[in-house]
Amino acid sequence: MNSIPEIIAAQKALFASQKTKDVNYRLQFLKALKAEILNKEQAVYDALKRDFNKSEFEAYLSEFGLVILELDLAIKNLKKWSKPERVKSSMLTFPSSDFIYKEPYGNVLVIAPWNYPFLLAMAPFIMAVAAGNTVVLKPSELTQNTSKLLVKIIENVFPEDLAKTVEGDAEIGAELLDQKWDYIFFTGSVEVGKIVAKAAAQNLTPVTLELGGKSPCIIDDSVDLKLTARRVVWGKYLNGGQTCIAPDYLLVKSNIKNDLIDALKAEIIAQYGQIIRNSEDFPQIIDNKNFERLKNLLKNETIVFGGEIDANEKFIGPTIMDQPDLDNPVMNEEIFGPLLPILTFENESDIEKVIWHFEKPLSLYVFSKNSNFTEHILKKYSFGGGVVNDVLIHFGNQNLPFGGVGASGMGKYHGKYGFDTFSHQKAIIKRGTWFDPQLRYAPHKNRLGIIKKMFKYFG
Repeated sequence: MNSIPEIIAAQKALFASQKTKDVNYRLQFLKALKAEILNKEQAVYDALKRDFNKSEFEAYLSEFGLVILELDLAIKNLKKWSKPERVKSSMLTFPSSDFIYKEPYGNVLVIAPWNYPFLLAMAPFIMAVAAGNTVVLKPSELTQNTSKLLVKIIENVFPEDLAKTVEGDAEIGAELLDQKWDYIFFTGSVEVGKIVAKAAAQNLTPVTLELGGKSPCIIDDSVDLKLTARRVVWGKYLNGGQTCIAPDYLLVKSNIKNDLIDALKAEIIAQYGQIIRNSEDFPQIIDNKNFERLKNLLKNETIVFGGEIDANEKFIGPTIMDQPDLDNPVMNEEIFGPLLPILTFENESDIEKVIWHFEKPLSLYVFSKNSNFTEHILKKYSFGGGVVNDVLIHFGNQNLPFGGVGASGMGKYHGKYGFDTFSHQKAIIKRGTWFDPQLRYAPHKNRLGIIKKMFKYFG
């Protein structure tokens, strides 16, 4: 393989040739990519099974199917998205025609995480290519099987000077960040996100950071307990809890806490069986380091369900923890595993005390039949995105932007928002020559009053 500087030099040369600005050039590769991924469907399932013990159903629902949707959307709409967008002209610039040109940034670095290693690598990669950029993709070294498959897929479709997968550990990641890029897209932890942002700042490189945080799930006493429990269990324990937008903790009206716990227990058993380690639908923890981290979070906590662990299989069962203190380790970091703390509230002040104790989360969920209560929560608290009476599903709507705010990230993607993220919005005015008002030209004596009236009138 060529060195990283050589790969980047080749990609910069291709971009300078203007080839990637041809929409048909991009489309041929997107269509070929779709065909290659469809051909490798079973291989994707097999890789995710080896990396996570993930079922084919979950692999399709949470990764493969969403990638195909993103490809279909890009292929269908790329010509329309790429056209200059005409906008309303200003009378202050009359006569003119005004446009927004969609221009690729150039050479893009995409750094993908381990928790959804196929989806969160391919989704931004697809839109970076669709927007006309050259791309280097760095998959996570923790999901080696999926990473090697990504290498094969991209090598089979793209020439190296258009797109290249670079495998490696944190040392390779650091070398990549030492290079000068035109855009960096990173998905991962807050800690590493700070390193990426610092590296990007050295060259004033724009970035998108998709991070995480402690996403709350607020549940009042008007809910259908069985339905709420079913949806919470699905979203919390999907991918073994290793989801950046999973409910990190429940904040429950105190008078229904015990009944909700009973409903959650029943639903966990209904979905995964009495012996959960035998379930084909419950994935394992990604590696020993994360297993040990999660095992330590169980210490000195009140466990009302679960807590089962098996180091040999990196298995931690769905676990419910009752009333941990906000200063306890389990509440001091994003859990990113199948541990579900339950806190209670009596009033709005209690909710405020908990949510404002943490940084702005990537997601927030609220379960209630009281529309005034839900609207108040949605408007009062700052978070990346959320759902009322369900969890996670906002990620699946391509018409919604996905991204964080504050410590949970910056920037957005999904669907056209992804295309826009990887495109510079270039403002263009095409000025007419048939009329040229004299007002702006010197001498300006006695014209200030006129210009003030024009600004007031046309503002």
